Amino acid sequence: MPRVVITRGRIIASIIFVVGVVAFLYFGLPELVGFGAGVRRLREGNFWWLAGAALLEACSFVGYIALFRAVFVNRTSRIGWKASYQISLAGLAATRLFAAAGAGGIALTAWALRRSGMEAKLVASRMITFMALLYGVYMAALVVNGLGLYLGLWPGPAPFAITVIPAIMGAVVIALFASMSLIPRDFDRLVARRSQGSGLSGRIARRLATVPSATATGIRTAIALIRSREPGLLGAPAWWGFDIATLWACFHAFGYSPHTGVVVMAYFVGWIANTLPLPGGLGGVEGGLIGAFSAFGVGVQASVVAVLAYRAFSFWLPTLPGAVAYFQLRHTVHEWEEADRAAATT
Repeated sequence: MPRVVITRGRIIASIIFVVGVVAFLYFGLPELVGFGAGVRRLREGNFWWLAGAALLEACSFVGYIALFRAVFVNRTSRIGWKASYQISLAGLAATRLFAAAGAGGIALTAWALRRSGMEAKLVASRMITFMALLYGVYMAALVVNGLGLYLGLWPGPAPFAITVIPAIMGAVVIALFASMSLIPRDFDRLVARRSQGSGLSGRIARRLATVPSATATGIRTAIALIRSREPGLLGAPAWWGFDIATLWACFHAFGYSPHTGVVVMAYFVGWIANTLPLPGGLGGVEGGLIGAFSAFGVGVQASVVAVLAYRAFSFWLPTLPGAVAYFQLRHTVHEWEEADRAAATT
């Protein structure tokens, strides 16, 4: 299973990086765009809009937990609502602290699922199911909203480079992953049979064959869940939708009201920067969002203050309770291990 090696030097370096980036974002950047002290400017936001933003972000987390349960939890699973909350929030915290497209959260979630008794192969395929459902909404939004803006189906500026091109990218990714569901179910066994007696090259081929095989299984499971109309799958659009609504509320908190379609498209384009290997995408996501809004013609000052307020909710709100949830999860995992040892003794 994937592991994140935590050393004293890495912790110190991460803390220095986070403190430095936060200091620049909330004190240096506002000065550059003519806002004066950034923290003081953020305090001037409308309290009720900001309180609503916090509530919307919490609803986004609820959607994430609902999707987690729909994909990983069945009637015989030992993962209840409490453990689902702990795994989801701890995974989100790990995603924020050890970014690179959510690799930290994937590693922690996989570790917890294995400790719950789920087989490694099933964990791998279900993780792919989860990511396919979650990011399938992301790619579909790029296609629908990008083309909708460009064709004038809803109001807002529509530069070709950040509407049609992201829409094409989303369509290509959807088609690529949908085509992988056509890979034969016994693909890895076919490769293993054909590569027997091939030495090192055969062993490498057998290991590599497990990747498309697990991916195909995960995507087929995602399609089956969609066809079964599993209610928990609504957690995927809820995760993205409420998070976008948080950003929208932050704009209104400071007296700005860009077109809803622009907020949605700039959000998804800006979040592509989360693939950068930065803790929580800190710095990269802010830059991506501000740049995307600027490309749509939204004022830099409006973008800066709204994005910084939004990131205060999206980054810190799950991180602090997520750290607590991680230690609670360790206790839960210890209880599972004690129960397994008792059952084995019996």
